[in-house]
Amino acid sequence: MPSIADRLVDRALRQAHERCARPGQLAFTARQLYWETDRVLLPLHRGPHRLRYTTRPVLSAGRFAAALVRHPQLPVLPDQVAPRPHRPGPEGDLYDYAFPRLLVCQDPGVAGMLLANRLHLEGACPIVTPERLPLEPRLLAALGRAEGAVVHVLHDASPAGLELFRRVREHAGPGLLVRTAGLLPRHAAALHLAAHGGRPRPAAGTLPAELPAAERDWLAGGRVAELAAVRPARLLRTVLRTLRGGGFAPPARPAAPTRARDTGFLTWPTP
Repeated sequence: MPSIADRLVDRALRQAHERCARPGQLAFTARQLYWETDRVLLPLHRGPHRLRYTTRPVLSAGRFAAALVRHPQLPVLPDQVAPRPHRPGPEGDLYDYAFPRLLVCQDPGVAGMLLANRLHLEGACPIVTPERLPLEPRLLAALGRAEGAVVHVLHDASPAGLELFRRVREHAGPGLLVRTAGLLPRHAAALHLAAHGGRPRPAAGTLPAELPAAERDWLAGGRVAELAAVRPARLLRTVLRTLRGGGFAPPARPAAPTRARDTGFLTWPTP
């Protein structure tokens, strides 16, 4: 018979699964479900929006994995998506056209989640993972044919995420605009995300000088906030808004009706 702690986690897991799927039965990964379950158990993310802070997770990965095994009826996407081999055919033919934007996503699981929810169709944007670096010449040529093309890099708030941004900018070369789509430490603090601590600390001088000192200190402390920690509906809305010219959306008090920000992520207004 499950212990009291296991029953509490099971209940939180079911609630978290319902929340992640809203609205419209979204697809999401097991890692995204983990972070939502952690929020159900300890909802520190509900603190005042004017405060900026990150928290620590209270749910261990092992206990969550055991709970997920006890609930095989709850569908989730895999956290790791095997890279698909490039084959000549329709995808190659697309390179003959112009791409106004490209999204490079650090987390393969999140990339798979974005594809499963058809964000690449809504945003008219190919989605690739770091395995596709350096970017193929035909893909760069397709971007070059679009005036004002932008490569967006979606990454964790971590030294590795910022290093990915640097690599993409280096591979893109001059003449192609590369922008970070987040996460940055300021986004993690605005969203009150739970962040891992105790990670290897970056060497002195390796963090971008353009980051504010407080954000460099946050990263230098060995903290990491994952993309997967952002609630699926918010992540989809924000990425779509970014692709259309906006930025990462921090929390804001919604106008009436109060659930307006929780519905219609595929109809987020353009600037």
